Amino acid sequence: MRQNPARRTALLDAAIEVLAGEGSRGLTLRALDREAGVPTGTASNYFTDRADLLGQVLGRVRERLTPDPAALGATMTAEPSRELVVTLMHQLIGRMEADRSSHLAMMELRLEATRRPELREELSGFFSTELDANIAFHLGAGLPGDRTGVVLLYLAMLGLLLDELTLPGLLTHHRPDQLVEAMVTRLLGEEP
Repeated sequence: MRQNPARRTALLDAAIEVLAGEGSRGLTLRALDREAGVPTGTASNYFTDRADLLGQVLGRVRERLTPDPAALGATMTAEPSRELVVTLMHQLIGRMEADRSSHLAMMELRLEATRRPELREELSGFFSTELDANIAFHLGAGLPGDRTGVVLLYLAMLGLLLDELTLPGLLTHHRPDQLVEAMVTRLLGEEP
């Protein structure tokens, strides 16, 4: 197994683009080589099998979707409030718009997990850990709402992101920024 980290990252980024553009059925080692612009057979030197590739793609998507710690730190200097939660949700939408491929790839991984029990287990663990971390972050920062409200906000934002990614014209009569404000207010409550 090859150990060139830059090449592995380039291959994983190419895999994300293939997943986003062609779906999981289009993700073959040959397609990966072609997307990465490397000689045919290169990807097979980096991934033992499809399960290994999908697992590593999951890790790379996580890296790409994790907010920049400095930017998040700057945001979190504001007082904990409903408005701060709205800002955080707007930043989430901004990250989706900036890296649509990673979000689409994650959706493809979710679909692939319905057919691959080993991926389902890995993905379930990943999302469980992420959700628990988001809840702990929210509550630890003193933001409004309780555990259930944070879970409901997660589910509502997931639906909004799904529609914005897959059917961007669907919500033309409902601006996402207004929807976010309404979701935060209704799910986490009014400011005291």
